[in-house]
Amino acid sequence: MALLELHNLKKYYATQKAVDDISFSVEPGTIFGLLGPNGAGKTTLLRMITGILYPDSGSILFKGEPFDAMKDVEQIGYMPEERGLYKKMKIGEHALYLAQLKGLEKNEALRLIKEWFIKLEMQSWWNKKVEDLSKGMSQKLQFVTTVLHDPKLIILDEPFSGLDPVNSNIIKEEIFKLAKRGATIIFSTHRMEQVEEICDQIVLVNKGQKILDGSVKEVKQQFKQNLFKIGLDSNTSLENSNVFEVIKENEDHSLIVKIQQGYTPNDVLLHYINQNIPIHSFQEILPSLNEIFIQLVEGTPAARQFQHIPA
Repeated sequence: MALLELHNLKKYYATQKAVDDISFSVEPGTIFGLLGPNGAGKTTLLRMITGILYPDSGSILFKGEPFDAMKDVEQIGYMPEERGLYKKMKIGEHALYLAQLKGLEKNEALRLIKEWFIKLEMQSWWNKKVEDLSKGMSQKLQFVTTVLHDPKLIILDEPFSGLDPVNSNIIKEEIFKLAKRGATIIFSTHRMEQVEEICDQIVLVNKGQKILDGSVKEVKQQFKQNLFKIGLDSNTSLENSNVFEVIKENEDHSLIVKIQQGYTPNDVLLHYINQNIPIHSFQEILPSLNEIFIQLVEGTPAARQFQHIPA
């Protein structure tokens, strides 16, 4: 049974369709990517899932039952993209305050906060004020307060914003650990390269509509173009054949080839083997999620936004 199900959700702001008839489900224990450019409707979706907003139509099921914001929100940890911290509070007191709001007893909350602060190398921050934190330090504090009460569903909206590569990796490893312990994680971002490293399943939205849904592996296979990279000797002559077309020759003497319709990778290998040409490597080239998105929304403002993101 899916932990979370969305059925035909709609949410309008005046004449804008922020969420337009979106349905998908999230299985327990998965890291689920909610993807799309800024303004695609991701944050509105998350706010409906957490009970902050109500849909104009459609339904949300949590553990197979209609979502009850008053009851089910205790099992959800939500880290919004915008900062939700009290600037004048000290960090340790802030974390304790939010932990108690989520139902933890003081002593248990203190124990867990100290454990997380040590994990994320924050133990020396206890008496710092929130207003003195950098963007990255604030992000780490918000992550701790989001997961501290061991929620069943963890929602992270752009969790790596403001983090340097070292701290991004620390947070990423903790996300993997939480999923292994049974938490279900919704990871919302417009950074496609992060999703390929982290997520099991994805939904891709644009202009309030769902345009893609499936596992990362399935999506890549669906959009593959029969491209392969072949490593050959430097003195190998270039030629096309009825089996494949040479698309590109790289500086390292490898080739990018496109297999013709009706042929298989084995046919490419046999072509070189029959000519007694050594092959050093043979690798399928699958499209990046970034390339897939641009292909789906080519010519739209969203496509132009994504073209600036490294594949």
